[in-house]
Amino acid sequence: MHESEPLPRTSILSTGSAEMTPRERLLAALNGQETDRLPWSPFLAYWWEAQPEAFRNRGDIAFLQEIGADPLLRGGAQLYRVETPGAESVETVAGNKKRTEIHTPVGNLGLEHTYVANGNTWFLTEHPVKTIEDMKILQWINERIRITPDMSGYAEARRKLGEDGLIIPIVGTYMKSSFQSLIEHWIGTEELTYMLADDPEPVRECLAVMRMRSAETVVISAGSEAEAFIFWEDSSTTNLSPDWFSEYTAPELTQWADLVHAQGKLLVHHACGHLNDLLARMAATGIDAIESVSPPPTGNVELWDARRKLPDHVGLVGGIEPTVFLQSTLPELEAYVRNLFEKMGRRNWILANSDSCPPGVSLEKFRLVTRLVRDFCCPHQRTQARHPPTGIGQ
Repeated sequence: MHESEPLPRTSILSTGSAEMTPRERLLAALNGQETDRLPWSPFLAYWWEAQPEAFRNRGDIAFLQEIGADPLLRGGAQLYRVETPGAESVETVAGNKKRTEIHTPVGNLGLEHTYVANGNTWFLTEHPVKTIEDMKILQWINERIRITPDMSGYAEARRKLGEDGLIIPIVGTYMKSSFQSLIEHWIGTEELTYMLADDPEPVRECLAVMRMRSAETVVISAGSEAEAFIFWEDSSTTNLSPDWFSEYTAPELTQWADLVHAQGKLLVHHACGHLNDLLARMAATGIDAIESVSPPPTGNVELWDARRKLPDHVGLVGGIEPTVFLQSTLPELEAYVRNLFEKMGRRNWILANSDSCPPGVSLEKFRLVTRLVRDFCCPHQRTQARHPPTGIGQ
């Protein structure tokens, strides 16, 4: 067996006929095993934050349970602390601009975020690393990062959740591969392209240090009681080429997969962008599942086409494109979801809205998908989800 191939997995249940708990159901789906029914795990990012405070005070897990979903808490915990002695961050906010200065003995880095109200999001509008000298400051920071275990938050969350869902802790110093963090957070695609063309060695030297630190987070996490881990890779050919992925990203992800598999655990790759030309390369790293696969227009591959291009062992999470979830009528959404069922069947995938949920999605749409899942999997036992509180998302 090649070291990046997944290890043989232990069966969750001896038979698929027994009713599973949400945790068993989700783990079985991620393991490519038979489930009692298709898991349905909405991704509430953006939608949840836009709901009234009184509603949110009930908790997202309670909401997911009330609509009859299987709570999959993506990145719901972190099993380590990241500290950087000698580096101090100073943040100032003026209007819709947020400025962050990172002060170190060898120089300073500055970045800026801009708040966009209709998206309720701070977008990075100025990257901190602009020159090769800035890259050396970033390397100094990563050389001094300290990673220490901290299981307390996960242990308490796991105890409270019990069998009612699955927590997938985050891994990575920057919660994604080192190269993707350069693209998204530190440098940006355009400037990184110039650096790699003009003076690649400082970039590669910094990447080597960043990878060592991130590997420490994976080792710590894999040694915990958590069963699976995720990283916010945001893979997409809109910000990196397939060749860049193979050269700079894939080796690190392969290392992570090997470390996780050595402990009998799973590695889930969050990827919400244009994946069509990356799928085979992603699978070759040894990941166990791809989360937030988005059809057009957000992404560029349908879920069933992704399945056709991937090895059988790679699970999929997603299928309902965010703008479809928002803009479709109830009959249109029903037809869309039924088409997914027809093309995907039940095995080795988890139904979800891909990547995020627009704030305007109504509660009726969540309830409709729950009913469709139950009718699809158990047509002789039609059940209705318990109704959550009304007055939001209508």
